[in-house]
Amino acid sequence: MTIDVDELLKLRKDLIAQAKDDHGYVHNDLIMQQVLPDLFEAKLVETEEYEECFHALPSGRLSINGFINNESGERLQIFMLDKASFEDGANPEDLKITQKSTYEKSFKHLIKFIKASINGDMKDKLQDSSSIQILTNHLCSQEGLNQIDTIELFLVTYTATVTIRANQANTKSMHFDDENITVKLTKRETQQTKDLLVLRRVIDLNYIYNVQMSRGNQEPLEVRFDKILGHGINTLQAASESGFKSYLCVFPAKTLVDLYKRYSSRLLEKNVRSFLQFNEVNKGIKRTIRKEPEKFLAYNNGLTITATEAKIRNNKGALQITSLTDFQIVNGGQTTATLYFSHKDGLDLDKVSVMVKINVLESKNEKELDELVSDISRYSNAQSRVSKVDLNSRNKELIKFKKLSDSVTTPSAKRWFFELHRGQHKTKIRMGNKNQILKEFPRSRLISKSDLAKYYSAWGKEPYKVKKGGEKIFRHFIELLSEEDGTHKITVDRDFYENTIAKIILFKSMENIHGVRNNAIGQLRAAVIPYSLSIIYIYTDDGNKKHFNMQKIWKDEKLSDDFSNWLKSLMLLMYDLIKKYSISDDYNENSKKIELWNSIAASAEIKDFMSSKHSLKSLSDYTVDANL
Repeated sequence: MTIDVDELLKLRKDLIAQAKDDHGYVHNDLIMQQVLPDLFEAKLVETEEYEECFHALPSGRLSINGFINNESGERLQIFMLDKASFEDGANPEDLKITQKSTYEKSFKHLIKFIKASINGDMKDKLQDSSSIQILTNHLCSQEGLNQIDTIELFLVTYTATVTIRANQANTKSMHFDDENITVKLTKRETQQTKDLLVLRRVIDLNYIYNVQMSRGNQEPLEVRFDKILGHGINTLQAASESGFKSYLCVFPAKTLVDLYKRYSSRLLEKNVRSFLQFNEVNKGIKRTIRKEPEKFLAYNNGLTITATEAKIRNNKGALQITSLTDFQIVNGGQTTATLYFSHKDGLDLDKVSVMVKINVLESKNEKELDELVSDISRYSNAQSRVSKVDLNSRNKELIKFKKLSDSVTTPSAKRWFFELHRGQHKTKIRMGNKNQILKEFPRSRLISKSDLAKYYSAWGKEPYKVKKGGEKIFRHFIELLSEEDGTHKITVDRDFYENTIAKIILFKSMENIHGVRNNAIGQLRAAVIPYSLSIIYIYTDDGNKKHFNMQKIWKDEKLSDDFSNWLKSLMLLMYDLIKKYSISDDYNENSKKIELWNSIAASAEIKDFMSSKHSLKSLSDYTVDANL
């Protein structure tokens, strides 16, 4: 789609204005907070939670500002920011990038840093307090190198990518070739080598504009078999009906491994995510791979894939699929992932093949397409029980929460804005008086669905789940809202709304108390805050005579100075305990595990802290009798 370049520069101006603090300075973390929700909605990342860090690269204009390890550890995503593109006084002509080499030079700086980290060359060049050490330590550790298969690099730049002809600038997209980094590692006490797949993606004004205009619709995934595999997939056409065509194929297992390595959870249908738990079905898959790999095709139900376009060629009388657009696995996601991790564990997949049915849906109507994909998914999964949670994209309780956010004002006559659908806040701004709407609904009072899940779930006994973020914590939250035998585990009403807003205020206040960059308690904020909240929960709401008084926060809309100071003391202690009780130096990964949480929750340090006079006094101001 061609975009007016002036529109992109106008968008840039708005984005920079939103990324400024009260003193008018653009902050990198605010840039990250702008970009990550769009990447999450497009399924390019699995969570909006990222590990904050900072490292200036030699170019002077580039810095590494964050990274994400996906839950199973095989995909590392690193975010590099082009600081010069965020400057107010930048020359508009310098913001129009025409040469692919401009971006490639930026990626080269980051790849050089990654290789130096893997080789251990960065250890002596960084201060012990440097926030980037978490990343460099992971890259040079045997545990990290064993886990990581794919490194995805994101260059975030508020520039417009264009081609200029006859003095006219037109937007264009750029794609980058894959790269491999060969690393040495020890696996099962033997020296081995493996290739890390390096993928590169530019998040420029073109991309951000397209995401915003699509109002949250994810970018269609195009799988080019001819490019990835070097050949097409042999197929038979099984049906050609009005609105769709069906094809039957047999995929070598290693083809699915290659696809999962490259795309990870983006392969899975956008409303039905596979939450990988190695249950009896998955154990059976691995057992077949070990003992009877040649019978896998007979034993396994195979995959069902949907697409909106297929490119077919005739190769010496045989049909071959060379690419699929809007590729989605709607049944067989766990089979795909299990094959991938079985291969990663060293199982031989040479004799394993998988039956695949591909439905190419030709409807151009987005609503019809979504309904058809949902129906195919439901019927494909009929024999393997898919819960209503997976298939319900319009939860009734979420709709109630949206109505409450639209109607309920806080004691100070303010309102919060809950986005039931991605992009509602931006759409409201575009459709009305921008300054008035931002004054009434500032970004600080904007709640996304994933935010709601995180803030609500942090008040409980499972902070390690909150640390995982993304789809995991959202599914956990939706399960609480969904019907079970005609009832809901929680009911969304006025009390629920007020208490939830109080939890959000508490969480956000703790983020401010914790601080960022040089003023931060440490580099583990995404773990320290939910862990600290869970400690408060188990010492108040968890079956105690006193309950935490969320209504006090709802009415005050802020925390007292004394309670804020106490929270800082708790978070300082929590930071030290996470490092003390972690079983390795990879504190971020350890904080996703129940074992670390159990050790900290039962520790003598927590018991002593929570029984101190300061703690008892601070909590007494924020608790009420449970019987009231």
